[in-house]
Order: sequence, then structure tokens, then C-alpha cells
Amino acid sequence: MTRLSATIADCDNRCPVPARRSIRSMSLEKQAQRFIEALDDLGGSAGNGSLSNALGWTDGTYQRVKAHLIGEGRIVVGRGRGGSVASTSKVKMATPTEVPVSAVRNKPATPRTGGSTGYGQAFNAIDKAMRNDEGLASELDYAEQTSWLLFLKYLDDMEHEWADEATLQGKAYTPILTKPYRWQDWAAPKTDAGRPDPNARTGSDLIEFVNGKLIPHLKSFKDSRVEADSLQYKIGEIFSEVANRFRSGYTLRDVLQIVDTLSFGSSEAKHELSDLYETRIKRMGNAGRNGGEYYTPRPLIRAMIEVVQPKIGETIYDGACGSAGFLCEAWEHLRRDDLSARDWDTLQRRTFHGQEKKSLAYVLGVMNMILHGIEAPNIRHANTLSENVMDIQQKDRHDIVLANPPFGGGERPEVQQNFPIRSSETAYLFLQHFIRKLKAGGRGAVVIKNTFLSNTDSASVELRRELLASCNLHTVLDCPGGTFQGAGVKTVVLFFDKGAPTRSIWYYQLDPGRSLGKTNPLNDADLAEFIALQKTKGTGPKSWKLDVADVDAATCDLSVKNPHAPEAAPQRSPQQIIDDMLARDAESARLLAKVREML
Repeated sequence: MTRLSATIADCDNRCPVPARRSIRSMSLEKQAQRFIEALDDLGGSAGNGSLSNALGWTDGTYQRVKAHLIGEGRIVVGRGRGGSVASTSKVKMATPTEVPVSAVRNKPATPRTGGSTGYGQAFNAIDKAMRNDEGLASELDYAEQTSWLLFLKYLDDMEHEWADEATLQGKAYTPILTKPYRWQDWAAPKTDAGRPDPNARTGSDLIEFVNGKLIPHLKSFKDSRVEADSLQYKIGEIFSEVANRFRSGYTLRDVLQIVDTLSFGSSEAKHELSDLYETRIKRMGNAGRNGGEYYTPRPLIRAMIEVVQPKIGETIYDGACGSAGFLCEAWEHLRRDDLSARDWDTLQRRTFHGQEKKSLAYVLGVMNMILHGIEAPNIRHANTLSENVMDIQQKDRHDIVLANPPFGGGERPEVQQNFPIRSSETAYLFLQHFIRKLKAGGRGAVVIKNTFLSNTDSASVELRRELLASCNLHTVLDCPGGTFQGAGVKTVVLFFDKGAPTRSIWYYQLDPGRSLGKTNPLNDADLAEFIALQKTKGTGPKSWKLDVADVDAATCDLSVKNPHAPEAAPQRSPQQIIDDMLARDAESARLLAKVREML
């Protein structure tokens, strides 16, 4: 028995893995009949999570059968993140005393607290186990090691689903991983009774297998025989960049037993796991590092998406995607419970595109998208700035750019040569890239340091001119200090449409009325007024317009200057300051003289 056996048993009770019922012999219509029967057993209407668990199907199978039934008009759907469905016969038979499906649709989703759930306890148990290992010393290590283990567990779950789908289509399935590299072979071997195998590798045997055989085998998937966008290539990419940092095979065995209790088989499970994973990424951003490197505040991302308003069928791109927060939030914005099978496939395969230079951020991004429900994330591990922007063609362009590129830094001179406006400021190179990656009529929302609007160096001035000439920079959101924890810089968000020059810019100065910090971060309510006013570009105490014709042609200064703010008192000259100090000194001397007379 391992040190965490009690905790693992508790996790098993709270977040059980649904028994995988065989569907290999079932046609789509038989699956549809089974879906309806299970729905009827639950009273004719049910939440997707409850129904999926009752069926014991993986999320992909559930979504495919549900889309089939929606298309045939045999079920109707509700709304909300988790969503619900009801049989059409239930809707037709509803009496005034019954709850109609419209009420189900409009019922607000119950918020999840994450940490109090079985999955939350599992993540806490993983953290506790990792703290006992000498090779793991920080939130960075915890996130990295959790990521590759979760990825392999996810891959195992998906391999079972893909095998089921192939059987339904009368095809043979060739697994990606074979013995002894399957999850069930080394990570969670079971006895015939379905219990953890007491003879499973542990201690030094487990570490030697992982380091000497498993990871080298997974690295080998990255070769010239597979396409760069294939899952096999992504496996090779991931395991070329991460290393097993566990020193104790006993600790690794404890963690594997906990991870094995986590299921990727339903939308509800993925949602909860994604929330917990996002919390882990946020902790990384707050752990004494550059706060914006791994984590952009989600309320800010959601506000940017509300302004840009992506639609299904459009492509969304982030060339500095980090942990993929923009792509994941855009997915949450677009996914609905009533999507057709075609729209669902479009979201899964042809909508979200990203690139990331740093190894750990790439791994985090892939895993974050998977946990949000995107089965094969289209993220490339590459330095976006190594691409010459003059070589970008129409087929490479996208409808929407959402990004928070890194500030500062510095690329080598040969990289700067890929841009018409050369600069040592990385964000300036990214902005040029984003402008050229947009299609005509495309929409962008990009976070950048507020000094971009006012710097007088030639690169800043020239880039502002290009932005105004090639795009309609219609909105600038001025973010308060503390928006990015640990970043130490003030930022603005640039909203622009490509294809028409800028005539007028609407500014909004965000003021939440409090100091932002780790215990008091930016929230959605802080941005509600901005989102509402932006639709009409209304002016007020915190918003105003700037006519580009009034901008100084020489400096192209676009600084945030609120005309409604009270004027600051004029600064005193040095002579005035000295005179005031001498006057106060004289008054102090006079008062002290009076006190002396009284003694």
C-alpha cells in the first residue's frame, strides 16, 4: 500500500471513472435509441453531464449521437456551459404544472468551486505528493510534471474512444501507443479483478523505465515521416521538450494512482479539470515570475472577445499563445449546446491556431486546450518572429487575432531583419506580424505596453503610423496598474480592423475604484461598463474620442490623455520650492522662540 492510498481511495469514491460500456457492436441508430432510453429513464430531460455519465460514453461519442438526434428533431437542447437536453415528446406532453424545457434553457448554471470537489481533492493530493519529491521545487515544476502525466492519461482515454468509433465504421484501428508504453501497461496496470496491480513498477524500476524507455520512445514520434499537425508529431514535440523530474519512483507511483482516477470521458469532467488546471497556471504567473508570461487575466480576455465577437467559421490566431488562454476563452465563447455536427467539427479542427516559442508554455497550451475540450489542438512549437512577414500569403491569414505578446526581451539581428520596422522591442515585432496575419476586414485585439502610444523613438513612431494607415484603430482600453500580477508595467489593449485607415479612436480609461493585487484581482464586473459603452463609443468621465486629424503628424502621439480628468495643479519652479521651504523654516523658528519665552 502506498503512502497516499487513503487519499486515492477518497478520490475514487468522489470522481469515479465511468465503466466503459462496449459499443463496438452498436450502429448509430442503436446508439440513438439507447440515448433516448437513458433520457427517458431520467424523466425525459437531463443535463449533459448526468446523461453522459448514465450512458458511460466518452464525450466524442455522446456529442456525435446528440448531434444526430438534434438533426432529426428527436431532442431539443438547453443552454449554459454544461447544457441540457430533452426529448421532443417530453416537450409536447408538458403540462402547465411541469417545468418546460424553456425553463431548463434559461436556468443559470450552478457555479463550481473547484477545490471542494473530488477533482479538486485529486489535484491537491498530487501537489502534496510532489512536495515530497526532491526533484520538484516550484509551481513551475508541478505544472510541467502534471501536464505530461495528464496528457498521457488523456491519450489513453481517447485511444479507447477512437477504437470504438473505428469499429462502428467497420474499420480497423491502429493504436498510437502499443505495449509496453500504454497507460494500462506501466502507469496503471490492473489485476483481473480491476484493482491496482500490486506488482506494478515502482521505486527505481519505475524511474528507469520512464527515463530510459518511455520518454525516448515518445520523442521518436517527432520525425520526418509524420505531418507537423498530426497528434503523433505533437506527442514527439511535447516529450522532446519535457523531462521527468521525479527522483523518487515511489512518489511517481503515488501520483500515477491519483491521475488514473481522473476521467476525460465527459464534458463536465473536462470543464472541472480545465478550471483546476487554469488555477495552476495562474499560480505560476503569481509565483515571483513575469505575471503575463503564462497567464493573462481571464476577465480581460473575455472583454476582448466580447468586443471582437468571433463567429463560427472564422479562424482565430494567437502567435504568442503561451498557455492558450485566449484560444480557450474563445472556444468557451463559441461553443454551444445546440451546435450542429458540422459546426462542432469546425470548432474542433479548423478554428483555433497558435504558435509558441517556449517549451513549457507550449506544453501548457496544448494541455489547457485539451482540458477545455479541443481534442487535437492546432498549436505549433515555433518562434513566430522567425517568419519573414513579407512572405505571409493569403492562405496564411486569419479572421481574428487575439494576443498578449511578450514585452521587452530582444530578438537577434537576423530575426529583426524579417520586419520592415526593425526594433529590439519584441512586442513591436509581434504587432507587425499580427497586422500582416489578418485578412482584409479581419479584427484584432492585442495587449501592449502603454508606452507604445507615446514613445518618440523612430520605430515606435513609424509603427504607430503604419497601424493608423493600414487598420482602423477604433478602440484603446487603458488598463490600470496591477492588471498583470508581477509584470510591473502598465498596458493598453489595441482593438483594430484591417483594411481601412483610422479616422477616430475611442479611449476608455479603466478604473475599478480600488488597487488591484493578488488578493483583489481584476474581475468581469470591472469591465462591464467598458463592454457596454464600446458598442456605441459613448463618451463620459472615463471615455473620450480622438480625431486622428488632430494628432501631431511629426510624433504621431496617441497617449492616453483623459480630457475629463481634473487638471493637475501646475508644478512650482525650483525657486518657488526653495522660497516656500525658507518661509516654513522662518515660521518654525518664530514658533520655537515663543515656546522658549514661555519656559
